Amino acid sequence: MDRPSGLDRPGTPTGGTAWDERSRRWLTGAATAAEDRTDPGAASPAPARSSAGAAPGGTRTTPFRRGTADPVKTLLHRHRELCERAVDPLEIAAGLEAHGVSDRTAARFRHRDVFSLAEELYARVPRDGAPPPRPEPGRAPRVRAGWVLLTLLPGALAATALTGLRLTHGRIRPLVAAAGVLALAAATRAALRRGPLAAVRGPVSWRTAAGVRAWTLWLFGYALFGDGLLETVAAGGPDALPTGAPDGPWPMTAAPVLALALACAPAAWCAHLLASGARRRLAGSRGLEDFTSAARPLLAGVLLVFLAALTGLLALCGTVLHESAAYPRGLALGALLLLARLLVAHRRWHGPVLALGAAAATEAAAPALLLAARLPGCAPLAAPVDTLVGAWGPAAVPTLACGAAALALLVHALRTLTRASAHAPAGAPE
Repeated sequence: MDRPSGLDRPGTPTGGTAWDERSRRWLTGAATAAEDRTDPGAASPAPARSSAGAAPGGTRTTPFRRGTADPVKTLLHRHRELCERAVDPLEIAAGLEAHGVSDRTAARFRHRDVFSLAEELYARVPRDGAPPPRPEPGRAPRVRAGWVLLTLLPGALAATALTGLRLTHGRIRPLVAAAGVLALAAATRAALRRGPLAAVRGPVSWRTAAGVRAWTLWLFGYALFGDGLLETVAAGGPDALPTGAPDGPWPMTAAPVLALALACAPAAWCAHLLASGARRRLAGSRGLEDFTSAARPLLAGVLLVFLAALTGLLALCGTVLHESAAYPRGLALGALLLLARLLVAHRRWHGPVLALGAAAATEAAAPALLLAARLPGCAPLAAPVDTLVGAWGPAAVPTLACGAAALALLVHALRTLTRASAHAPAGAPE
């Protein structure tokens, strides 16, 4: 009787060949290895089992092993620093969105949205001892008496300085004006360093920060003396420096500046409303698109509340100072400054410095073109400014410049301040 061949051994399909058996084992092993290579979080292949894993008849087969795919582990290693310093899952969700992780990306990690993925990452991070106390999801930034009083200080100092200018004459008037400007600048700087309007410390160059301050000062200065300068240049001057008197050779427009100084307090409250509202919506959202849809009307509402408050302040200052309220110019400048400060407070510096710089350059170009037109052969340079001022008055220049810049910043803010990464809990104002 012939000895049975490898075809008839137990564990081998009847009617097959030895080549088929070896091919099946090779393909099974190759598929398992390919699965391990595809999954970065998969464990290394287990060692071959001993006699327990051998097929009947002494033939050792490679068992089919399910892939131990764990893509969340790979994401955790990639963002370990973010996950370890986070105080709650909301901060991780905001950080992931800042790194480009969207809800569609979270679906590839077997999660329905970024917030669910952030919760798992927060739970997986090993922590020494007891876990840190987690803040309430909808807790709003706290209101502190310090920054509330500081936001009232610029308006009080501006009113005091204007009163001093109205009551003084002669050589003492320039000293009062200089002291008022310095005091107002110091008070505004103090108000912007604390509270909801404070800029979060981050990797920003000193040139960018200095540019934002310089353009803001120019816009305030033009709001105070710009219309008088433009009228004086158009009439062939200037022949003298401004005296600060409403009926002087270079008249000063004080109502918009006083209203903007008083509006520092409403601006801080609007920034607080935006931060607290975004925090609540961030806690209640279950997707990035859901949060964006809820944050857009919040930002628009905050801007409208500020413009309403500024309108009332412009009317009040115009009545008290017996000047024109200058609603279009004051509202355009106020909207531009608020949007720029909100972006800066949420670590977005590039857009504000460009918008503020463009508005300041446009305002400076108007009198510069009038002066350049006095050169021989350059008279056509004054045509655009003469046409605009003749039709709408000198206030049309700052209105158009600040209005266009504010509109551009609004579009930019609707794209950036409505993202979860702009409202990370660690960067929320106090």
